[in-house]
Amino acid sequence: MKPYWTKVFGNPGALHWFGQEASAAVFKARNVIAKSLGCHYSEIIFTGSATEANNLALRGILKGIRNKELGMIGGKENRKPLIHNSLFTIPKIIVSSIEHESVLETARDLSRRWRDPAFHNFESVAGEKEGVEVVYLPVSKKGIVDLKKLKEELDERTVLVSVMYANNEVGTIQPIAKISEIIKDFRNELRIRNKESGGNLKSIIPNSSFIYPLLHTDAVQAFNYLDCNVDMLGVDLLTLSAQKIYGPKGIGALYARRRMNKELGIRDKENSVIHNSSFIILPQITGGGQEYGFRSGTENVPGIVGFGKAVELVSNSYELENKRLRKLQEYFLARIKKMFPKAQLNGDEKNRLPNNINLYFPQQSAQDLIIKLDLAGFAVSPGSACSARTCTPSHVLKAMGFSDERATSSIRITFGRPTTKEEIDKLTKAFARVL
Repeated sequence: MKPYWTKVFGNPGALHWFGQEASAAVFKARNVIAKSLGCHYSEIIFTGSATEANNLALRGILKGIRNKELGMIGGKENRKPLIHNSLFTIPKIIVSSIEHESVLETARDLSRRWRDPAFHNFESVAGEKEGVEVVYLPVSKKGIVDLKKLKEELDERTVLVSVMYANNEVGTIQPIAKISEIIKDFRNELRIRNKESGGNLKSIIPNSSFIYPLLHTDAVQAFNYLDCNVDMLGVDLLTLSAQKIYGPKGIGALYARRRMNKELGIRDKENSVIHNSSFIILPQITGGGQEYGFRSGTENVPGIVGFGKAVELVSNSYELENKRLRKLQEYFLARIKKMFPKAQLNGDEKNRLPNNINLYFPQQSAQDLIIKLDLAGFAVSPGSACSARTCTPSHVLKAMGFSDERATSSIRITFGRPTTKEEIDKLTKAFARVL
């Protein structure tokens, strides 16, 4: 990253040599990330964080639908509400109840108000909250989403399903490929019903070829340890973060499948996602049209370069690192259970990330344990490390059906590349002292 703070300092959007040198570095990183996901480089949109990428996925999809509902595309004369079956359509999104706050809080914000476009001109409607219906999928005691409930909630108004690949607090891995199959089957069902009705079945967007609902997954925690090939997963949108794979902070990425635009008959010469107001995903940050128009602002070249290098390193070693950490995880759990039989593991014991251990210590305060372990030289967490400095009960453990007492007596321990067996032995001894 160092040369891109000093010597190669050009703006990648400039035509001169300094700019083109920086632009080449951005392209290289974009290509590395695309290859790791098995997609085209133009499907990678760099953002300032995974939180921004999640916001772009949810808000961008809803903004695109709102624009089409209002008939925005094609000039001011078409800016009028469209009526579906004599009712104004309220879009629906489905998210799991254990998503990261960047998805949950965005979903809550999108659901707060609904303004009927029939009684407002375009200018006033554009500034209102989207007012969508949000369904929160329940999860099991192990943290797995309820697939039966997902099937029940899918309908013609559903535009997006967002389920994280692996949970950041309890490490549970979700069956994303199965969720994708459920959604694909539902899309096909809509097409069949439309054909049987003589083309009278109304989708959420007219002439959309029934490509909805789309599937988004937050793969921030998973990318270090799991195969994130987008075709294998069957996702339309996928979020990544550099800082979760030992890259720099302040840089994230959103994968957005080009098929979403192709199925609407929207193309450019390379069938790539370019700046165009008719695309389904619309930008949240507008300006100079960087990142194919989806995220304006001069690119963070050093951050992007570091992101690309981190992806390269992870992609070459994730299987070996997965096995190494799995052994350390099993070793630590065996020692803890032997020393403290009352300790209980939160989440799925087998279907979880190899670096994650979330433990419940009955009648212990998580906050006290965190402080004592910190003084002993070990950094652990009550839940998500991304929230402001709070020790409120974990929304993930609550959604899994656990009590406030369990939620406030549980701590999350995560291992990483530097973690050794010797360090785990020291951690076990520290637990013996502080409990």
